[in-house]
Amino acid sequence: MAAIPSERPIRLVVRGDELGRSRLTTFFRLLLALPVLVWLFLRGIAAFVVGFVNWLAVLIQGEVPDSLHDFVAAYVRYAAQVSAYVFLAADPYPWFRVQADYPVDVEIDPPARQSRWTGFFRLLLALPALLLAASLGGGLGGGSSGTSGSTQGGEEYWAASWGLSAGGVASVAALLAWFFIVALGRAPRGIRDLVRYAIGYSAQALGYLLLLSGRYPTSDPALAEPYSELPRHPVRMVVADDLGRSRLTVLFRLLLAIPHFVWFALWSIAVVLAALAAWLVALARGRVPSGLHGFLGAYVRYAVHLQAYVFVVGRRFPGFTGRPGYGIDVELDPPVPQRRLVTLFRLLLALPALLLAGALWGALFVAGFLGWWYALVRGRMPEGLRNLGAISIRYGEQTSAYLLLLTDRYPYAAPVLQGRPEPAAAPPPVLGDAF
Repeated sequence: MAAIPSERPIRLVVRGDELGRSRLTTFFRLLLALPVLVWLFLRGIAAFVVGFVNWLAVLIQGEVPDSLHDFVAAYVRYAAQVSAYVFLAADPYPWFRVQADYPVDVEIDPPARQSRWTGFFRLLLALPALLLAASLGGGLGGGSSGTSGSTQGGEEYWAASWGLSAGGVASVAALLAWFFIVALGRAPRGIRDLVRYAIGYSAQALGYLLLLSGRYPTSDPALAEPYSELPRHPVRMVVADDLGRSRLTVLFRLLLAIPHFVWFALWSIAVVLAALAAWLVALARGRVPSGLHGFLGAYVRYAVHLQAYVFVVGRRFPGFTGRPGYGIDVELDPPVPQRRLVTLFRLLLALPALLLAGALWGALFVAGFLGWWYALVRGRMPEGLRNLGAISIRYGEQTSAYLLLLTDRYPYAAPVLQGRPEPAAAPPPVLGDAF
């Protein structure tokens, strides 16, 4: 399990663990949120003006004045609360000021000394974090200083990364949660926790940009462990990677992976036929034969190894057979009886998971791109990016395993790398619980 990092100067706080949601307010959530979104935008204009003043203060005295720090910190907290409401990670209305007892909030430490050099180049340094925040899509906020030439670049930031991140993980997760809540009146826990994780990272990125802290944001999913759990699943991630990377193999990573791309494409053709056979047999007998299960399981494991290698989440060159033992790997339970009704509609039932897996693949792509540059310079992969890549791969391969009849347990979206084990005999949850 990933070690929990030391306390961050900007950190998400979750109060309460209620999953219940009002169907009525959920149905009209975006309409109800319009007034607070307008107010958030207006506050954002002022916050980015003050952020520019913060930048000048850091350059002059190496520290942000208390009053300016508190003003911008209140804006970041309010943005997190509005984001939680819009993305269905919380149910109470955020109104027009920071709620001290809101279920999803952000704690921000008082101002501390910051390096003038990192302050001067803050916008440039923040770009990787802003790119990752946009892929996670957990932030609503923004604004403009009204001076397009300012170093803080408020207008560019609003347009590029902070507005409503329609293609981000949080947006896709909220869309799926909306349908689930309207039907059942409660939020799926895995998706809710994933959205909260995205909100927490976006708050770190915004706070770093606006000079609230000189500490760089971390994407480590360990930050979600205090409020999220990972139930036992038939498809489990195993991480035994030392973070070290060879600069030479990182530089030519895509070129080196070409033989794997060819082999993966050929194997995929056989897998389509094997999955069709497994589907027919599972409909007739209620389970997938061990031979087909082993063949499809090796393919899923190989896909994990290949993705980990290509996106620098894994270090060494993977084999071509999908055998266990790679640094980023999955454990697969043996075949068990499956429900015929779930098997019959498997492709239809997998569509929501495929949507979320696609969004997480986008976050994996960004994490791999940023990790590639970092590994070229430092010769190692940042632990936070490695772990974010691992959970993205895990959800994608749980989705593949569900689609390929390896299990009828639905993929689980919790942003935790490895969780506490549960009894193997525990009954599988229904579709929504597994989210």
